[in-house]
Amino acid sequence: MNEIKHLLDVDQLTKDDIEKVLETAKSFSEVLQRPIKKVPSLRGKTVVNLFYEPSTRTRISFEVAAKRLSADVLNFSVSTSSVEKGESLKDTALTLEAMGVDAVVVRHSASGVPWLLKRWLQASILNAGDGMHAHPTQALLDLFTMTERIGDLQGKTIAYVGDILHSRVARSGIKACGIMGMKVVAVAPPTLRPPAMPPVVEISNDFDSVIPDCDVIYMLRIQRERQKEGRFPSVEEYTRLYQLDMARLGRARPEVIVMHPGPMNRGIEIASEVADAPHSVITAQVAAGVALRMAVLFLLLGGSEGGERVA
Repeated sequence: MNEIKHLLDVDQLTKDDIEKVLETAKSFSEVLQRPIKKVPSLRGKTVVNLFYEPSTRTRISFEVAAKRLSADVLNFSVSTSSVEKGESLKDTALTLEAMGVDAVVVRHSASGVPWLLKRWLQASILNAGDGMHAHPTQALLDLFTMTERIGDLQGKTIAYVGDILHSRVARSGIKACGIMGMKVVAVAPPTLRPPAMPPVVEISNDFDSVIPDCDVIYMLRIQRERQKEGRFPSVEEYTRLYQLDMARLGRARPEVIVMHPGPMNRGIEIASEVADAPHSVITAQVAAGVALRMAVLFLLLGGSEGGERVA
């Protein structure tokens, strides 16, 4: 298996790579159930969270993951940094490099920033979300959550529902599900779909017709600014056609699971009753984030101690 130093998007990984990550995350999820949840795997390593966008779940889970592995963690805040004085991304990156960091976890509103950092730095780069482009660790933690609930993903059907056009979660998730052999359906109004979709993706405007065939229903957040852009006539019209409510959930298979990357707009893309129903694994996704990101950090920075480095 080829050594991989950075995690920029899931399409750099093979199915074997992904299975290795999920297997490692499973081991770390068991560690997190112990009274002492810390292991010394990355002692002496330094991880920087370089977040140019607001984040709760992703930033905190990366921080907790690194600390559980005994790494030193630095949290970069744009509002209290030299970025406010006009410092460029490259100069900020080179400053971190000079401090001898081992990994940079980056989130940025501009697509492609992790690839720039890869060119400039010797440290491992982990993409925590770049623009509308990619969010690989979200895709991997979603796969982990699915395997924990429904087992082998080969041949299973997942529907991504909502604003696929602007969703980096959907872009990486669709790739990851395809690698694992899942059938992927994109459910969205034409104005919220990318102009081109991977050929393996089935496209539908009719949410109701898709629901009975799904093993996983993945609801995407609707950003209110999309209505100002004229992407759909009104919130009311969108919820009538694409909200997952209890009536629609009633048409699904009994074992279906409902996912959402957060933060949720309760009452818009998902009804509160559905978000809190037994079918929902939304809180399980958050819990999976720590174990999965521990696995990625370990395999990037510590896996060489036990053999080959996978992701």
